[in-house]
Amino acid sequence: MAERTSDPRPGTPLTERSSRVAVARKLTRRAGREKAGAFLAEGAQAVGEALTAHADDRLRVRELFVTEQPRHAELAERASLAGVPVHQVTDKAAASLSETVTPQGVVAVCDLPRTETASALAGRPSLVAVLVGIADPGNAGTVVRVADAAGAGAVLFAGDTVDAYNGKAVRASTGSLFHLPVARDRDVSAALAACREAGLRLVGADGHATGDLDTADRAGELAEPTAWVFGSEAHGLSEEVTAQLDTTLRVPLYGQAESLNLATAAAVCLYASARAQHR
Repeated sequence: MAERTSDPRPGTPLTERSSRVAVARKLTRRAGREKAGAFLAEGAQAVGEALTAHADDRLRVRELFVTEQPRHAELAERASLAGVPVHQVTDKAAASLSETVTPQGVVAVCDLPRTETASALAGRPSLVAVLVGIADPGNAGTVVRVADAAGAGAVLFAGDTVDAYNGKAVRASTGSLFHLPVARDRDVSAALAACREAGLRLVGADGHATGDLDTADRAGELAEPTAWVFGSEAHGLSEEVTAQLDTTLRVPLYGQAESLNLATAAAVCLYASARAQHR
C-alpha cells in the first residue's frame, strides 16, 4: 500500500509525508527548483532577509514552514502579516527540508529569480564578482556574502559554476543572496563581454600571476571599475578564460602558507578594490 501523503487536519503540524512538505522537498534538487521556479531559504537569517525582500517587492516568499519553537514566532508573525502562508511542521518534517546536520526549523519557499546578466549590470556597477567553474556551493555562497559586504553591485555565475540557489550556497550567503543581483550565464565569454560593455576592467585572481595586489594598488589600477573573475577551486582559470581578461593578479603571501582558499582570496581581492574605490 502506498504511503499517505495528504495533509493532516487543520491545526496539526505537517509531517514529512504531507503533500506540502513533499512538494517543497523537491526544491532541494536543482531540477526541482528549475521546474517549480522556486528555492528554499533555511535558517532565521536567510528567512528574515527573504521576508524583507518580500515586503519590498523584490522577491516573493510563497510559504513558510516552522517548527513549534518560541524563537520562530517573530518570523512566523512577520510572514502572516505579509500575507505569506505559514505552516507548522514537525521536527522531522523540517529536517527533511534541510541539507544540514542540525536543521534550524524554519524554511521559506521563495520565487526563483530569473535575473539576466544584462539586467544585473544595467546600473553599471563599479565592482562585480564573476565565478567561473566554481564547484563548491559553500565557496560560491561565501563569495556572494563577501561581494555584498564589499559593496559589489552584482555577482555573475558563469559556465559550469554551481547553482546559486543550492541549499548550501543559500546558507553560506547568510542572506546576501537577497541583497544584490545574482545572474547566471552558461556562456563564460558572453558574461565577460557583458562586463566589458558595462565599463568594467576584467581582472582574474591567479596565484601564479606576475603582478600582485600591492603593485596594482600603487599604480591606481584597483580604483578602476572592476569585474573580479575567480576560477575553480582545483584548477583556477583556464588559459581560454585568461586570454579574455585585461590582467591577472595574485594575492601576495608574506608568510609560509602555500596558498589561500577561494573564498578567502576572493575576500582579499574584492576588499582591495572596494578600499581603493572608496578612498
